Amino acid sequence: MSAAPSVTRGTPGPRSNALAERAAKVIPGGVNSPVRAFRSVGEPPLFVAAGRGAYLETADGAEVVDYIGSWGPAILGHAHPNVVDAVARAAARGLSFGASTAAEVAFAERLCRLHPALEGGMVRLVNSGTEATMSALRLARGATGRNKIVKMDGGYHGHADALLAAAGSGAATLGLPGSAGVPEGAVADTVVVPYNDAAALEDVFERFGDEIAAIIVEPVAGNMGCIPPEPGYLEGMRSLCDRNGAVLVFDEVMTGFRLALGGAAERFGVRPDLVCLGKIAGGGMPLGAYGGRRDLMAHLAPEGPVYQAGTLSGNPLAVAAGDTTLEILAADPPYEALRRTTERLAEGIETAAREAGIAVRVQRCESMWTVFFTDRPVRNYADAKATDTDAFARFHRAMLARGVLLPPSAFEACFVSVAHGDTEVERTLEAARGAFTEMTS
Repeated sequence: MSAAPSVTRGTPGPRSNALAERAAKVIPGGVNSPVRAFRSVGEPPLFVAAGRGAYLETADGAEVVDYIGSWGPAILGHAHPNVVDAVARAAARGLSFGASTAAEVAFAERLCRLHPALEGGMVRLVNSGTEATMSALRLARGATGRNKIVKMDGGYHGHADALLAAAGSGAATLGLPGSAGVPEGAVADTVVVPYNDAAALEDVFERFGDEIAAIIVEPVAGNMGCIPPEPGYLEGMRSLCDRNGAVLVFDEVMTGFRLALGGAAERFGVRPDLVCLGKIAGGGMPLGAYGGRRDLMAHLAPEGPVYQAGTLSGNPLAVAAGDTTLEILAADPPYEALRRTTERLAEGIETAAREAGIAVRVQRCESMWTVFFTDRPVRNYADAKATDTDAFARFHRAMLARGVLLPPSAFEACFVSVAHGDTEVERTLEAARGAFTEMTS
């Protein structure tokens, strides 16, 4: 790929379509993660050949401005040379050992220096965000001797059975299986409440306070679209957990090192008991981590009775990518520049929609943002589901046709990287103006 490619039409073409046909014969649904199927936006799946900076090259040779960013990790842009070099050097020494390395110790030390939840605490490396969240909740249950977990409706914390819980009727309900194959017993102790609803949380603790092991929350919701917490919401969670002896778990797989160097805990000034990390922490490689208070982490085997293990945990390649990424971010924090870029995008898209007579809200928090087709604030998952998802699908197709790739779902966040500069912003806004005009013609 060229350093500054000319953006071309990104709609899947013959090569992507041929790959999709082959994939459908050997991979369920033709994809290894459902959102990649692009079904909610009415497109065939897009296949990628390469990425560099703010751009992806599709299998059909188009170069598109990318706002998926590998669903968050690519804060430095794709294929950052320092990160690629670090991974190559680590690979030359061996891919996996089944034993500890100095690199994972140094990486754990860096994590504990950077994230407020880990300061003075401990961290355990795993292989994915799903592993991090399921392990953190097992730890919370083991440490408290309680079973119930509170999560938010629409909050996604990986595909562990207990966390694939859907809301029933009412403001605060015991979970229902959110997927075929999840038995009712697996979610019987999962309580689901609406995001940004402090009263529902208070009600849950009045009903089940001495049974609740933990609250798990995305501090900024990113899997129902970008929905920031309302003032006092996270602080209220902290207070409820303190008063009732429950563990507050921040799922910062998405927000960790993105909203600030210290993630959402730094950005909002609320320190959880445990934090789950991934994505940016792995620099684009498969890596997760969870950690926090030393007294809680002491319950983990081999020190304590809570078991968790992983053959590839602390994998040298993932540690190299993550440690190099965090080193770059810490040396020259890009967060103010990322915020300004995101602000320009959001304001420009809203202006273009208003001029076209289309109701749009672009919700954002630092370098996360989502285009909602609505004229009302989106506070929770119910609000997100009430937006015009058909309009979003038309917008997505029109943007991709103009060389701009957004997440193929109305309920996902877009991500800005340090590689998104003036050129990429202007191309995106030009595409948005064209897309809105097309939608009204």
